[in-house]
Amino acid sequence: MNTYKTAEIAAVIGIHPNTVRLYEELKLIPKPERRPNGYRVFTDFHVEQFRLARLAFQVEVLQNGLRKKIVQVVKSSAAGDFDTALALAQEYRTQIRKERDNAEEAIEIAEQILSGAVQENGSFFKRKEVSKYLNISMDTLRNWEMNGLLTVKRKQNGYRVYTAKDIQILKVIRSLRCANYSLSAILGLLSQLSQDPNVDIKAALDTPSDDTIIAVCDKLITSLTAAEENAGQMICMLQRMKITFS
Repeated sequence: MNTYKTAEIAAVIGIHPNTVRLYEELKLIPKPERRPNGYRVFTDFHVEQFRLARLAFQVEVLQNGLRKKIVQVVKSSAAGDFDTALALAQEYRTQIRKERDNAEEAIEIAEQILSGAVQENGSFFKRKEVSKYLNISMDTLRNWEMNGLLTVKRKQNGYRVYTAKDIQILKVIRSLRCANYSLSAILGLLSQLSQDPNVDIKAALDTPSDDTIIAVCDKLITSLTAAEENAGQMICMLQRMKITFS
C-alpha cells in the first residue's frame, strides 16, 4: 500500500495541508500513524476516504437531519465500519428522494394556490396529525404560527384545527424553508398572496435575485437530484472500499 506525507496527500486530493489536519480532527478520515519524527503517515485508504468525504459534502443539504446523516456515513467509513456506512448511505439516498418528491409537490401546490384551484373540503386535522403527516415537529408548527405564517382556526373548545388548505400551504412553507428562505421573506410572500393572488411572487419574497417560488423549489430539486447522484457514487465507493480495505 502506498504511503504519503501530509503535503503529498494534500496535493493528491487538491486541498490545503491544514484541511488534511482539520479532517483528522473531525474524524472524517482514519487517524494516521506517525513516524518516530512525529510526521503523519497516510495510506491509500486515506486517499479514498478523502474523496468520499469531499463527494459527501459537495452538495449542502441541511433539512430533516440529512446533514447529520451524511456526516455519520463519512465517520463510519473512516472508522472502517463499511457495513454501517453503506446502510446509512442507502437511508440518506432514500430520504433525499423523499425530499425531492416534497419539493416537486410544493411546485404543484404553489401553482394551484396562484390559480385559485386550492379549495377547502370541510376536513379538519389536529396539530399532532399534521405534524406526523408532514414530518414536521409540533414545535416547528408552533413557531411558524407564532411568526404569522399561518393563522389556524379554533374549535369552540379552543383546540386548533387545520384545514386541507392549511396543509397545502404548510407544504409550500416547508419547501421554502428547506431552500433556506427566511421566515420573514416567507411571511411577506404569504401576506401579499392573501391580499392578491396575482401578486408578483418575486417582489413578495423581496430578494435581490430573480427567483420566484417555482424557481426556488426548482433549485431545491436540482440540489437534491445532485445529492442523490452523489449518494449513488458514494455507495459504489463504499462497496469498493469494503472489499479493498476491510
